Amino acid sequence: MTEALAIGENCEVILHFDLKLEDGSAADSTRVNNKPAKMVIGDGSLTPNFEACLSGLKAGDKKSFTLAPEDAFGQPDPNQIHYMDRSRFGADIDVQEGAILAFAQPNGTEIPGIIRSVAGTSVTVDFNHPLAGQTVIFDVEIIEVRQR
Repeated sequence: MTEALAIGENCEVILHFDLKLEDGSAADSTRVNNKPAKMVIGDGSLTPNFEACLSGLKAGDKKSFTLAPEDAFGQPDPNQIHYMDRSRFGADIDVQEGAILAFAQPNGTEIPGIIRSVAGTSVTVDFNHPLAGQTVIFDVEIIEVRQR
């Protein structure tokens, strides 16, 4: 019998995670729809500290770790807050504070923006990640590790 592969550089990892804020409130979970996440270690999509927390884990392992904003979703960037004229939104779009809307990019992709305020014809849209600036707690369960 071969020993289980440990998470390291250039591994594909399939895992379940529960993401919580410091106050214990749930922010996200792959278990809600029972659809595990797939990540590739070393592809640049994860922060180095997040990868370090996963390093060495094997299928079946469970771990909980806390990440500061810089190691998770970053700090809010004031350059990601934009002021738009209400006329740029269709009449059928409900522009209310707290709403999350999809905005089309020039390349055809969409990014979410959170309506932070509506004042007259001015709409403030925040394109920072909704969890930017938050310390988060990840509870992970490793399902599968394979070399790429």
